[in-house]
Amino acid sequence: MAVLRKIKASTLMETMVATVLIVIVFIIASLTLNNTFNNSISNNTHQIENYLHKLEYQYKNHLIKLPFEEEFGKWDILIEIEKEAGREIALIEAVNKETKKELKRKLRLEEER
Repeated sequence: MAVLRKIKASTLMETMVATVLIVIVFIIASLTLNNTFNNSISNNTHQIENYLHKLEYQYKNHLIKLPFEEEFGKWDILIEIEKEAGREIALIEAVNKETKKELKRKLRLEEER
């Protein structure tokens, strides 16, 4: 039969402190991951940028008339003509209703509309 050696055990208080420290580490990691995930979702503008490319194509091919206003999901889109340096340009603006983030583009065409 094997000889049983006495192993020094930790007290209940040491075990509780270690458990609390582990829980705190997991909470901080969870909050950090959640914050990163939320930021990546809210700052993702791929869909609206793709839609703005579509509108830009439609404008260049005379498929939409200006001024143009539309809602796309959480975004308000406005296309209007402005004068800049003696030339008319089309200004495309998209504003997120919730975050107030703005995307702007200027289009210069070689030919007259």
